[in-house]
Amino acid sequence: MNFYLIAGEASGDARAAEVMRHLAALAEARGEPARFFGAGGPKMRALGPEIEDWSGEAVLGLWDVLKKYPYFRRKFAAMLREIGERKPDAVVLVDYPGFNLRMAKAVKRRYRGQRVIYYVSPQVWAWNRRRIPQMARTLDLMLCIFPFEKALYEKSGLKTEFVGHPLLDALAPEKARAEARAEARAETLVGLFPGSRTKEVSRIFPLMLQTAKILRQARPELRFEAAAASEPLAATMRAMAAGVEIDIHVGGAHGLMNRAAAGMVTSGTATLEATFFGLPFVLVYSVAPVTWVIGKWLVRVPFLGISNILAGREIVREFLQKDADPSAMADELLSMLNNPEKRAAQQAEFRRVIEGLGPGGASLRAARAIVAELRGA
Repeated sequence: MNFYLIAGEASGDARAAEVMRHLAALAEARGEPARFFGAGGPKMRALGPEIEDWSGEAVLGLWDVLKKYPYFRRKFAAMLREIGERKPDAVVLVDYPGFNLRMAKAVKRRYRGQRVIYYVSPQVWAWNRRRIPQMARTLDLMLCIFPFEKALYEKSGLKTEFVGHPLLDALAPEKARAEARAEARAETLVGLFPGSRTKEVSRIFPLMLQTAKILRQARPELRFEAAAASEPLAATMRAMAAGVEIDIHVGGAHGLMNRAAAGMVTSGTATLEATFFGLPFVLVYSVAPVTWVIGKWLVRVPFLGISNILAGREIVREFLQKDADPSAMADELLSMLNNPEKRAAQQAEFRRVIEGLGPGGASLRAARAIVAELRGA
């Protein structure tokens, strides 16, 4: 069984590698080897030596895309040719919608009959639902990770399977270790999670620090810890925090989510992680004004935080853009810190959200769905 996979970011590399392991095991169980081609990151390449590691070419923001456009245009053409030469049983596209949705369209146009499967469905339901009918014409199977996506895609005739969220498998061992230690949350500890990108941190971490100052004035016994995604980012955060009593560590975000009584979390994957670990928190987000205006015009969802989207209501207070006011954030956090019942109620909502994502085993279900699709061909 031959598979051509394309993933373009670190998260996509991890998700694709998880599915590759199961595809290899399923193929072996049938007495046939699995071969992998395509492009991704180091985790994919470790399982498929014929996969190119192009993770060093990752881009962030429009300017990066424009600078590297000639490179991506060349890679696109080369991958499209290789798919024709390899004639894989399936092209498996993992996340990375800006590149992969175009690839799906090009593959279907050039190679009629080629199976194209998409894993980790792009969030077009948030920013461009008009693309769904086109996706139905260019994809044979969509593997989605949020339960509400299945009905949305199937309305356009796109065969869809809800496989569950792969984050549950990735985080479950850490949660199990924490539960085995039976550590109680530190009632005076507040966690700060300002994001993993320099621009995010530069805008959001100062707001969190100002909030921390207000909280300490109200409750001097409070302690603050922040998780940094890298050592350079930690150095930047320490410089920002000059004069503020706060511990800043590289990594350890999940451990901090397990230990803290409450937290401030930047919108993104960390919000779902905090929900999984049961950290009572508020969501904070701020970008450049022009970016915010464009985003509001493009994005059509009632909430920014995925936990609120999944719950269908605001179970986490969202402090966005001009409303990301440190005084208001401090008031909300104090009401949580001073009221264990309020924190417990939010944690109960979190458990319902996580239960709605289904049991673990998303990557195995994804691999089984891919094999089933090919058997039915």
